[in-house]
Amino acid sequence: MAEIDGLRVVTDSTSGRATGSRRLMRLVCGTSLFFLLALFGVPTGDYLSVGTFPHIGTALGAQEEAAAGAEPAAEGAEEASEKFNAGEVIIEHVANSSLEHPLIHLPTIAGIDMSVTKHVFMLWLVSGILLLVIVTTVRGYLKHDRLVPSGFMNALESVVEFIRDSVAEPNIGHKWTKVWTPILLTLFVFILGSNAIGMIPIFEVLALLNHWVLHASADSFFGMVLHGGSTTTSNFNVTAGLAVVSFFAIIIAGSKAHGAVQHWKNLVPHGVSPFLAAALIPIEILGMFVRPFALTMRLAANMTGGHIAILAILSFVFIFTEMAGQAVGMGVGLAVSIPLAVGISALELIVILVQAYVFTLLTAVFIGMAIHAHH
Repeated sequence: MAEIDGLRVVTDSTSGRATGSRRLMRLVCGTSLFFLLALFGVPTGDYLSVGTFPHIGTALGAQEEAAAGAEPAAEGAEEASEKFNAGEVIIEHVANSSLEHPLIHLPTIAGIDMSVTKHVFMLWLVSGILLLVIVTTVRGYLKHDRLVPSGFMNALESVVEFIRDSVAEPNIGHKWTKVWTPILLTLFVFILGSNAIGMIPIFEVLALLNHWVLHASADSFFGMVLHGGSTTTSNFNVTAGLAVVSFFAIIIAGSKAHGAVQHWKNLVPHGVSPFLAAALIPIEILGMFVRPFALTMRLAANMTGGHIAILAILSFVFIFTEMAGQAVGMGVGLAVSIPLAVGISALELIVILVQAYVFTLLTAVFIGMAIHAHH
């Protein structure tokens, strides 16, 4: 679902000197307008016939059946089943694909179904894109005689220096900066990449292409990959996995700095009475698990909430179209849905960066707390 708020639309200003803010507004406006077409299909009378929503049905098919002279009772039941269901559409673009119909069937190992769903596929896709882009960029940079970064390498180097100098070193300390910067940088780049790629409406465009041109079977891989959300960081299982990485990084950091035994002794400050220590130990152990839980919920909830809000706002167009006709629906879209969607989309562009930064920063803080236990 994240794809609904971040299509990269490249436009040329007639003057050639458009400011950054104007470009941002054109991007967000173009994105919201595009999604009204890509997400639900056009024209409005045919919005239920787009192949992305087979569970809703085909509005045109219902109209043809009514024209053919179906019985009135059957017509009423058919029309009721064909009505736009905002909840189903929103869930379709947020949730993972069904385990009953995975993209790739794999055997069950130790009671765990290893089949590939939409979010697992997106994990592979995001990882592959990041690996390809970063490795290609760095290798190209190292081939030059003069190691002067330019273009994307310049931006990549700025990200590396920011994580090292502004996140890792202030919280972990100079001695351990080189040890823990790689994992912090990996978390930041992966989360940022997942958030950003999830905002691009790749599969909505493919769904329209499939509906109008390709006509791929719903049982084919291409047909199944169109269903489900594409923002992996909106899946609590994914964010929990990232939080588990942070959890073990904290334990390993404390053990490397103080030794395995002393790290656990550091849960209770020195000089505390035995009675107070008995009360602090369960609190500290609980705190160990609260930290990764907070990381899990914060990232997934933030990446899901904004996208649901945008879809709900865009749904007003089709709800009012059913209630009062196309003219009213278009008016609500132009007066309410598009302006609100533009505002939330602009906010989501900030959220994708902020959430990657917050997750990385808190991981660095927790690692630093384990290393500098007495401070």
